[in-house]
Amino acid sequence: MSTEKLIEKFGMGGGLNRRSFMTGTAMFGLGAATTAIINGCGGSSSMMKTVSAAASTDTAGNILTAALIAESLAITTYYTALSTQAVITDPNLAGSGGSATSVAANGNAINVAYLQGALLEEVAHAQLLRSLLGLPTNGSGDAGAGVPQTFYYPNGTFSSLSGFVPILLALETAFVGAYMTAVEEFASMAAGYNNFSATQANPASSGQNLTQADLILYAKVAASIMGVESEHRALVRAIPAVTLASPMYANINVIPANNLNYEGDASLTGLITSVSGDSNSTAAGALAPFITAGTNPFSVPSVAAQASFSSVVTASVAANVTGSIPSAE
Repeated sequence: MSTEKLIEKFGMGGGLNRRSFMTGTAMFGLGAATTAIINGCGGSSSMMKTVSAAASTDTAGNILTAALIAESLAITTYYTALSTQAVITDPNLAGSGGSATSVAANGNAINVAYLQGALLEEVAHAQLLRSLLGLPTNGSGDAGAGVPQTFYYPNGTFSSLSGFVPILLALETAFVGAYMTAVEEFASMAAGYNNFSATQANPASSGQNLTQADLILYAKVAASIMGVESEHRALVRAIPAVTLASPMYANINVIPANNLNYEGDASLTGLITSVSGDSNSTAAGALAPFITAGTNPFSVPSVAAQASFSSVVTASVAANVTGSIPSAE
């Protein structure tokens, strides 16, 4: 289900207008970015051993760049909520007079920790993706690679917790679908299936190609990130204080928080390029409303600020958010 459809379902239209990604790649800034990735992040095309995947499918570089954009959007969303008084001072979070790092007596420190942990996890994901794309870890190459430095949100997103939860839930659901699609596409590349090529340029190493083993490992890593995004979705649903007798919050039934037998998004047929040819079924198309210049702009926090986020993340939470990248078998 697209982000727009999810937001409509949750009663948070907010003036979002779905636009086709492929009719204007400037939405993601990926017209030039994709070329740069195929050319090895700065190398000439003549240096490449082999051209990457067919034009009708995503390349590995496409997938990694789209994922970095999604992670940057997630970082901006969590950081803004944690640092915005109208959201964080809700009794379900830090409470009246509280903050992300100083929860009031009438607040809920556990719920605040959910958001803090999610922020740190998205930062770790973004740093991994930068390394796979050959981008500087300080974020200085993000804009040149087509990663927006500003995102736009529906009216009211950060005016209250009840405005924030539906948008965050819609985004996390979209991220789950995007990473599931990435798993499928990396697996298809490794197998040379459905027009995907097993010969893919390595974005982080000009003149080199990813091996079949690399592509299989990328599928595994994408699956591991998808699992974390699924946790985020459930934990967001667990934040509002509701009861079995009255389970609705912001027009959403949030009981149980883990309400799905299977995660999935049957409407997605690609990250940037749709195998079906329908650009509306891509993750890029689903997230386009947050990329297209509009109302409520928020800048992506700098990587320097992301290094600790001490203003919005307590030390105990930061110390307990751990985990390593899955290794190849």
